[in-house]
Amino acid sequence: MKKYKYIYVFMMIAGLLNVTSCKKELDVKNPNSPTLDQAKTESGLISLASGSIYKNGFTGYNWLGDSYFSLCIGYYELLADNISAEASNQNINVVNLPDYLVLDDGTKITNTSPSKSVIRISNSRDKQASNMFFYEWAYMYGLNNAANQILALVDNISFSGDATTKKNTLKAWAYWWKGLAYAKIGSIYYAGIINSEVNALVPNYVNSAAMIAESNKNLDQASSLLSGITNTADYGTLLGNLIPDFTQTGKGGVLTPAMWIHSINTLKARNLLANKKTSDMTAADWATVLTLTNAGITQSDLVFTGRTTATNGIFSVNTGSVAAMTTGVPKATAFKVSERLIQEYKSGDKRLANNFTTNQYLNQVGGFTFSTRWQLLDGGATGFSDNGSLVLSNKTPGNYELFIAGSYEENELMKAEALINTGQIDLGLASVDKVRVYQGAGLAAVSGTSLSLAAAKEELRRERRVALVFRGTAFYDARRWGVIYDVSQGGGRTNAVVLSTSGVLSTKATINYNFLDYWDVPADEYVLNPPSSGSAPIKNPN
Repeated sequence: MKKYKYIYVFMMIAGLLNVTSCKKELDVKNPNSPTLDQAKTESGLISLASGSIYKNGFTGYNWLGDSYFSLCIGYYELLADNISAEASNQNINVVNLPDYLVLDDGTKITNTSPSKSVIRISNSRDKQASNMFFYEWAYMYGLNNAANQILALVDNISFSGDATTKKNTLKAWAYWWKGLAYAKIGSIYYAGIINSEVNALVPNYVNSAAMIAESNKNLDQASSLLSGITNTADYGTLLGNLIPDFTQTGKGGVLTPAMWIHSINTLKARNLLANKKTSDMTAADWATVLTLTNAGITQSDLVFTGRTTATNGIFSVNTGSVAAMTTGVPKATAFKVSERLIQEYKSGDKRLANNFTTNQYLNQVGGFTFSTRWQLLDGGATGFSDNGSLVLSNKTPGNYELFIAGSYEENELMKAEALINTGQIDLGLASVDKVRVYQGAGLAAVSGTSLSLAAAKEELRRERRVALVFRGTAFYDARRWGVIYDVSQGGGRTNAVVLSTSGVLSTKATINYNFLDYWDVPADEYVLNPPSSGSAPIKNPN
């Protein structure tokens, strides 16, 4: 297995600085890591382009868990009510506590410290460890700066073989990750910063829509470069050196240029779908989603994945992902399985039987919707095979596969949603069926059953919740469907399954979440990098 070399380039103030510019500031724990001078050779730049992307973008802030995929994705899954938490680390026990709950017997339980207020109190530089707004910003601007460094170096380096192909592959690599970083920032923050320079100070903040536009711009640049690649041998060799060996298995591996373009199209479709309320989608919007997903990730495509490894990896087996931190006896896990997730599984769904077992846990630490009757299994009950179903968690090194960006299931379900909402209900339901077959759900087909529009949308909603759990899209869905908003604005959830702290089960409960839809810019940025005149507002008025 190729040694996974990396350079530490952690960002403490995302829009302001990055320590790559000064050799004396490098973390030299790994003597094999290249300095920037060493990165001025072909092999050095490839090592930098691989290691800095994965280390800056996805590891480094060892608070709750040890990666982007444990904490930042954890926030998304918490806010979507797929999981809950009673520990106080990084405010995970309060960020998804609803404003109020009404049980079946009419009892109303009110949160005296609303989530919006609590998380904003923590948005200060002296409360960084508890600041939900800080982490995504720091990781994604670290990722962006690493990509900027690659672009700053690539044209000044001599390459062996087909130099044009190698340069364009590295540029596509950088633009792809910049596109992902801007997509993440634009999809969660009220405002962001567009920065194409290394270590540059940019005090001009733009709104989330501009961030998404910049994401698409970078993704298009990557797609254009990939479309022009003809020397697939040199391309494949270089990309194989950029992607860590231990992730080149399963759905991960060396993508062909066409496969990579498919991933780009899927991410662009997500950019549109995730950032517009479903009620505001136009016919043109749905047509765009359909065009992109028809050219998006296919069932046979390789995609960008992460995978656990015993040592020297991207994220750890036990605390590197939401799945790992939800796995096991609820009393001992950081995250607990939500009753609202389990109720989305249809009767007879093998994915439920294969991944969950009953194990009641009554939360006594203030989360009145946090109790559960369920636990997530390690490795599944039967494993994944041609006759089995999807496994959501596996804590054996090398066995857990994590999707960093898009997946076949996400693409197919976005396609399904576009079809259903443009009058092609049965074609959309056929896509839902494809995902269920692909994941081994064992459910009867819903296409060809003459479902109404409302019933088809409900099949789609439930399937997205189940098929894409732990993949970081659930909060986007809850926001665009209106669930996270106050009941007075048409939000909230009815007919919810809730287990009370005393063990009483309600199946028709009403939950008023009233969560913040887009986050404020973190204080670690705006205090040291005050907005310039003409900047977009950096605090959500809601």
